[in-house]
Amino acid sequence: MPIAVLALTAGAFGIGTTEFIIMGLLVQVADEMHVAISTAGLLISGYALGVFVGAPVLTLATRRMPRKFVLLALMGIFTIGNVACALAPDYASLMAARVLTSLAHGTFFGVGSVVATSLVPEDKRASAIATMFTGLTVATLLGVPFGAWLGLELGWRATFWAVAAIGVAAFAILAIFVPAHVGRDDAPTPIREELRAMAQPQVRLGFAMTVLGFAGVFTVFTYVQPILTRVTGFSEGAVSPILLVFGAGLAVGNIWGGKLADRGLGRSLILTLAGLAAVLVLLAPALWSKIPAVVMLGALGVAAFATVAPLQLRVLEKAGPAGRNLASSLNIAAFNLGNAIGAWVGGVTIDHGPGLAALPIAAAALTGAGLAIALVSLRMDRVRRVAVAA
Repeated sequence: MPIAVLALTAGAFGIGTTEFIIMGLLVQVADEMHVAISTAGLLISGYALGVFVGAPVLTLATRRMPRKFVLLALMGIFTIGNVACALAPDYASLMAARVLTSLAHGTFFGVGSVVATSLVPEDKRASAIATMFTGLTVATLLGVPFGAWLGLELGWRATFWAVAAIGVAAFAILAIFVPAHVGRDDAPTPIREELRAMAQPQVRLGFAMTVLGFAGVFTVFTYVQPILTRVTGFSEGAVSPILLVFGAGLAVGNIWGGKLADRGLGRSLILTLAGLAAVLVLLAPALWSKIPAVVMLGALGVAAFATVAPLQLRVLEKAGPAGRNLASSLNIAAFNLGNAIGAWVGGVTIDHGPGLAALPIAAAALTGAGLAIALVSLRMDRVRRVAVAA
């Protein structure tokens, strides 16, 4: 894999760490800010909605700029946002800082996905995307458990200072290794053509399956700390090593999903979404016993990130060359809209429903809806092929 793709992975690690880090700090933040757990969970929703809004706006605003400059500018926003999180005096300020940080997220992964696929042969595109997204898996494998431990030892603000330092390091790596010429000769597609590509039914279905398919992950993962401590019975100190198991699962699932998508995109969509729904159903009874809970959380990590490369590549494929930049960023926005919906559904289930233990079942219903959309989309492909052949 080209070293420039690995440099993109470093940026993805930084951004992934700040997105997921709050899950391991939810109880501490809620206690210091004097808010409920479900209210603290909205910090995930706020971040995700910031990605959803910021991704298309910044992608269109930066479409004529050099790709390397855009990536570096976004990493600068990310670093400043994390410093603001560390200094936030109250809940509203922390929410605003999280939203500021999120503005870099969608466009970074959108632009990064296009850059990564442009650096490799066509039959390696899904693997290139998966390699870049390995930064997210490593963030969850190492960054989130370390952040949870650091927050427990030194306070949650120390974690955001550490993430800001990661942002500075990622900026330097991108500046050194990403070629300045990447995308320089690409004439920007007229906005009308990009928007026309987004209006295609298959592209919209791709966004929908991303939103609903991935929403199930965050219905559970947003509240993983209170689930493990209040349902399964682990101590707060045990959460960090358990998150290592989840992160290891993400790393395995990310690589597996990329290879599966390179071999057959349609089949990979069905297998990964169906697998994720099944794991969520099995997680519900496992939460009441410590060893089964840890095992199923590892399986959830595998199933969750196995979906990423197929879902991202599906939208890129259906949008075509004219819409690939905007489609790539919008699908990252779709992942994060799913995150926001999942966190909200989880909060409603806790406050007005059966509670923490029921979160995996609510999550499985959301992912099942994404699987149904994938089946409809692939059936439309088959009908179109038959019509063309006839």
